[in-house]
Amino acid sequence: MAPQGWHVVLCPALAKGRAGVAIYSRAEPDAVRVGFGVEEFAESGRYVEADFGAVSVASLYLPSGEVDTPRQEEKERFMAAFLPFLVERRARVEEQGRGLVVCGDWNIAHTEADLKNWRGNRRNSGFLPEERAWMSRVFDEAGYVDVVRGLYPDQEGPYSWWSYRGRAFDNDTGWRIDYQVATPGLAARALSGRVERYPSREERWSDHAPVTVSYGAGK
Repeated sequence: MAPQGWHVVLCPALAKGRAGVAIYSRAEPDAVRVGFGVEEFAESGRYVEADFGAVSVASLYLPSGEVDTPRQEEKERFMAAFLPFLVERRARVEEQGRGLVVCGDWNIAHTEADLKNWRGNRRNSGFLPEERAWMSRVFDEAGYVDVVRGLYPDQEGPYSWWSYRGRAFDNDTGWRIDYQVATPGLAARALSGRVERYPSREERWSDHAPVTVSYGAGK
């Protein structure tokens, strides 16, 4: 059941407890698309997109991966299929004079500024050279913009994920793996961005924290 005053689009994974994405909105979507046209991931709860006037909003949960396991192979297959889709979607929405923002857990820290302990994670999934190169292709080849990094180019973090192990949260030993990635015209309208970090470890209800961006009205 949707909270009062909200519209909800749910995209759960067929395998229980594995994944799932959703979009909560005050306005009712004009249209909804589930998945990105690849059969392997059609029922995996990884991508959902909704149209709201001149803007499309997507929720993404890119596989997390684990080096030298089938999970990493799945992540690599997802990345290989998802990049061409992003290229096609940008061309389509811009042809229509619209914008697209893909929000959610991309499970890759793009640069050293996006990971507190980057030296110790160079061989771990989420900071592998090939994963980081793929994120660069999202920005350089597909032409999208990392909205928060664009707003704050010289800032370490802000981190959005902290391991439950040890005192990672207390020490802010985090990863910036949750992004809002937008087409250039929409990204140019971004006014401010922030990670809504929990006040204390005890008050956390997730190892992630929301990434919030305020956008100005379009012309």
